[in-house]
Amino acid sequence: MRIKGFILILLLTTSQFLIAQQVDVSGFARTYEGVNVESGDFSIVQQTLNLNFEKRGEKVAFKANPMMYMYNADSLSFNMREIYMDLYFNNFDLRVGKQQIVWGKADGVFITDIVSPLNLTEFLLPDFDEIRTGIIAAKFDYYIGNGTFEAIFIPQFTPTIKPASNSIWFIQPDFPAPPTFDWSKSTISPSLENSELFLKYSAMTSKIDFDIMGGYTWDDNPAMHVQKHFGKDTTTIPPKPVLTGLTITPQHHRLYVAGGSFSTEIKGVIFRGEGAYYNGKYFQTEDPLAVDALIQKDYLNYVLGLDFSIGGVKMSGQFIQKYILDYNDKMVENRVNNMATALARYDALRETLHFELFSYIGLTNKDALIRPKITYDYDDSFSILLGSNIFVGDRAGQFGQYKDNSMVYAKIKYNF
Repeated sequence: MRIKGFILILLLTTSQFLIAQQVDVSGFARTYEGVNVESGDFSIVQQTLNLNFEKRGEKVAFKANPMMYMYNADSLSFNMREIYMDLYFNNFDLRVGKQQIVWGKADGVFITDIVSPLNLTEFLLPDFDEIRTGIIAAKFDYYIGNGTFEAIFIPQFTPTIKPASNSIWFIQPDFPAPPTFDWSKSTISPSLENSELFLKYSAMTSKIDFDIMGGYTWDDNPAMHVQKHFGKDTTTIPPKPVLTGLTITPQHHRLYVAGGSFSTEIKGVIFRGEGAYYNGKYFQTEDPLAVDALIQKDYLNYVLGLDFSIGGVKMSGQFIQKYILDYNDKMVENRVNNMATALARYDALRETLHFELFSYIGLTNKDALIRPKITYDYDDSFSILLGSNIFVGDRAGQFGQYKDNSMVYAKIKYNF
């Protein structure tokens, strides 16, 4: 409690000081409660305070974005989501510090948008400006005509944040024998050799917007190196080897990524596309000759989408495919994984009442996440949201595995 109190006092003191220095302060306070459909238990009880401190000048700007989550009235999580400085020059800008970087043109999926890792402690349910984690980086933007060349240097690797073992979003893997985890190789020490580099060129023309990107990065999700331990079944003659245990060593590996995205409008319909080629990914395999039960393959990941309106209803659809090259039949993951998203949104009462339906549809695994919601904007600063997250389909699928977590929820939000 002393630490929580200290953080609150520090934020309040800092806020008063920055206001005195004519720093712009904005943000929101939000209460968010969700109830499990089957059990009636609260799936989430969350209070959020998000603050933005910004100071802009002609040549220099500064931003700090602390954020606090309180869960179940006794668990406070504090995170400095962003804190960086911008330096402006004639033909280029430089941003240094902890920042979130958003790439690509896809909605709800991450194809080339891989610079900022994800926080998956609540699966894919948080708003997408909250699901990305900030990274310490230097971002350089150089402007050439209607194009921009962007270079990002990341000195310290940040992995995907996974759910804790006591979370409703944690799925216990099914092991054929008792596992022991060796975490000695799960951390990547900060060094020049272990840094990450991303490059992108983007341009906006009268007919098409496009970008081309490349990255020398780490896989945000570790490969699970599995060593098997055998004993002897003495009840058989001769004794047969029997699997007695596993040593699992999570380890991150390098990836080379190249891709791009585009969007164009034809007669009121926006066509979008995004794709990337991943080199060096480690996949799980059941091949008994594979070292550590892993096999290294390349894969393609792409999305095609369109946006349009019918009778005042804004609609969007996407088709997403992941395709593993040089596939081996003993690999655990499917060669092809197809998914789709669908969005419909209608605004009423002078755009103060919003009806929205967004769905992830697993075409390969025959599962889905359906997310209807209604939002009422009482005024520019105060809104009420009612919604639900409905998981259906095969439990082996990305969404079907959470069938027991379907919920209804409410959010009350005040922006300032």
